[in-house]
Amino acid sequence: MAYTPDFRTYPGAGGAASSAAALDAGLRTYMLRVYNWMASGLLLTGIVALGCNTYLREAFYPLVQTPRGLMHQPGALAYIAMFAPLVFVMVLSFGVERLSATAAKAIFWAFAGTMGASMMNIFQIYTGESIVRVFFITAGTFAAMSVWGYATRTDLSKMGSFLMMGLIGIVLAGLVNMFIGSSALQFAISAIGVVVFTGLTAYDTQRIKATYLQYAQAAGPQDAGKRSVYDALSLYLNFINLFMLLLQFAGDRRSN
Repeated sequence: MAYTPDFRTYPGAGGAASSAAALDAGLRTYMLRVYNWMASGLLLTGIVALGCNTYLREAFYPLVQTPRGLMHQPGALAYIAMFAPLVFVMVLSFGVERLSATAAKAIFWAFAGTMGASMMNIFQIYTGESIVRVFFITAGTFAAMSVWGYATRTDLSKMGSFLMMGLIGIVLAGLVNMFIGSSALQFAISAIGVVVFTGLTAYDTQRIKATYLQYAQAAGPQDAGKRSVYDALSLYLNFINLFMLLLQFAGDRRSN
């Protein structure tokens, strides 16, 4: 099924060639803003994670491991990180219309920093070389799927429903595995998770593109700024989750 949204049906778009050109330019500008926000969030997350591991390891490390000292087991801060995305997404999803642009940005920065603090333990579990390698693998995979999601004329909305079901299944299975600690189940969760978040990257990119006029251009610069932060959060979460799942497969664990 071809995916060809008729942007001329939106208010203010018009049917003239000049309007189409202006729309295309506006869309590229908006997408660039979204990617800039996402990249900035990833940068902050990386800086906070590295900084906490370097300077605050003794204070933070007990919070990201169990009392038994097993580095591969999550601790209090890791559990917080598992549920923090849901809280932040709910706040932005239900409050984006009421929040000011400044408040939306502050929430995004706070979330990126929180994720960085919660991810500091990866430097204790995996070698620095493998973390860098997996990051670039993730970046390449994310870029390829995002470009495909932006350029494809195939409607990915039906795939979105399937992916959301998979995401819910992963979350529920993860909660169960907290108590049973099955390595086989964890492997299955990771494998399915890679597929889900790879697909969500393409789906969210197309969704952002398709709803650009409805939520950004027609609403004005202020709402466009808030919407770009919300859209950036969606892509940011896809990248972070894909990175963490791929790290479990391709990351080289430290010997000690």
